[in-house]
Amino acid sequence: MANAVFKLTETEIKHLMEKTKFSTDSLPPGMRARTKYQGTTINIYNSGKVMFQGNQAETAAQQLLGNKDASVSGKASAKKTTATKQSYPFNQANCIGSDEAGSGDYFGPLTVCAAYVSKKNAEILKTLGVDDSKKLTDAKIVEIAEQIITFIPHSLLTMNNVKYNEQQRKGWSQVKMKAVLHNQAIQNVVNKIDQNNEPLDYIVIDQFAVRGVYQNYALSPLPHPDKTHFETKGESKSIAIAAASIISRYAFVKHMDHIGRELHTTVPKGASNKVDLFAAKLIEQYGIAKLDAISKAHFKNRDKALALYEKKH
Repeated sequence: MANAVFKLTETEIKHLMEKTKFSTDSLPPGMRARTKYQGTTINIYNSGKVMFQGNQAETAAQQLLGNKDASVSGKASAKKTTATKQSYPFNQANCIGSDEAGSGDYFGPLTVCAAYVSKKNAEILKTLGVDDSKKLTDAKIVEIAEQIITFIPHSLLTMNNVKYNEQQRKGWSQVKMKAVLHNQAIQNVVNKIDQNNEPLDYIVIDQFAVRGVYQNYALSPLPHPDKTHFETKGESKSIAIAAASIISRYAFVKHMDHIGRELHTTVPKGASNKVDLFAAKLIEQYGIAKLDAISKAHFKNRDKALALYEKKH
């Protein structure tokens, strides 16, 4: 299947939408319009990028856009990925990657995502800007995530702070929580691609524990242990992990935005001194119960915030 992505101006998008009928109702976040044209799916995103997907994607694009150059096409992808093939085979295969966000942040949930990236979609993701999420701003993560969730099979799991603290009190370490969520998300994606008879070559997990520890904590068997790999700095080795990282970070950012709206302020991320001061102010305004409901209560930030509050009073 060929794919092509274009970056269009507002004028070019309007001309495109005049040439064939687009739907603008019930669209996923980040998508402006979509249609089916001669067997080709066309998605227009709020970012100004337009994706053509289908066996006749290039033909459809030429008919509707003329000779405008695509950012990438399915035919060109093989040439571009040859250089990294010997080091990391995951991007030249059909791969599920998994990663999490929020594990080092005092405020906000723990989010885990597993995402399936087929060989035909790997280059498209690169064109859309999928990269190590640590290199991207939160605004860019939201933009990219709202594009890729429309066509990448994935499973996103969120453990909110109330549940997180409850499991932690039961003796669950954060590593155990992550292992359980990763394994469940991966199984969910395996079920999705099995239903569509999609091929699977690898499962790659951004390593937070060695295989034996992961298997001991996961509570359920690895879906395909013979295909499963654990990779440190996985986002640089697998586009599927990079995609999962962006989606999980997107969910974390949106959840933090929701908390901020409830509190009528911006909630700081991370676990710095700035977070301690913010938490102390929350105790003063809302009480310790409210603080615990939106934070990871076993973090040292809690004790530091209480000490700051008590010092003031």
